Amino acid sequence: MEGPKRTTVESMVRAALEEDSVREDVTVSYLGVGTGTIRAEIAANRAGVIAGIDIAREVFRQVDDSTVFDAIVGDGGRCSGGDVLCRVSGPARAVLGAERAALNFMQHLSGVATLAAEFVARVAHSGVTILDTRKTTPLWRELEKYAVRCGGAHNHRPDLRAMVLVKENHIRALGGPEALVGRLRESSRRRRRFVEVEVDSLAILDLVLGVPLDRVMLDNFAPDEVRTGLERIEAYRKAHPDYRVEVEVSGGVTLENVDSYALPGVDYISVGAITHSAPALPMSMEVL
Repeated sequence: MEGPKRTTVESMVRAALEEDSVREDVTVSYLGVGTGTIRAEIAANRAGVIAGIDIAREVFRQVDDSTVFDAIVGDGGRCSGGDVLCRVSGPARAVLGAERAALNFMQHLSGVATLAAEFVARVAHSGVTILDTRKTTPLWRELEKYAVRCGGAHNHRPDLRAMVLVKENHIRALGGPEALVGRLRESSRRRRRFVEVEVDSLAILDLVLGVPLDRVMLDNFAPDEVRTGLERIEAYRKAHPDYRVEVEVSGGVTLENVDSYALPGVDYISVGAITHSAPALPMSMEVL
């Protein structure tokens, strides 16, 4: 599994340590406990999927490269409550100073990985692929999308240049669905790109069928509406045997209802909550 770029990890960790004023820990200085060597363990407080182990390693390395970091559970691995995830030893000032930044990265990213894994498990029987979205924490996107992969889900487009994704406001800016159809036909003749169009009604779906598209997104459809939309797409395919289009469902999808959207004919389900609403996986560090 491809991890985040090394330069991204280094810069994110550097910024986190500067934010926390790690070099100016007045508590350690006040108590005079910074010079000795200590050992500590980071453990999970509940079950989940781990992401961010190597980022935590980089936190301790940047604070003091003499620290020794031993990972017990790797990224993408599962843990139970109480499981030790990693052990670290080194100067007390470094270990204590790095604690919060390391935990912040690991708890948040493991929370994303855990929620992604829960969505994947709910639709495992269907063959549907769970996707994330661009609803990520500003500047954390690369790390959060990596955590999504740790949880077994897949990434949608990473940024605005990756693909053409026509959404409701684009359609309004063009002047309506009919104008969109004309523009898509015109644009496809000039330059071929991967094109996905978001539709929020069956009427608009009917309009875009047959337009040069790679994927259609059924947005904020109820499960029964998704089923009707799939029937219309299948009818069009039967009438036009060479027609191919992927189907994505998005909007209003939760752990409780995702299975009802994983219908035959749906290729992807995208879920913004995986990144924007994932609860942190609680962890703690204990000095031994």
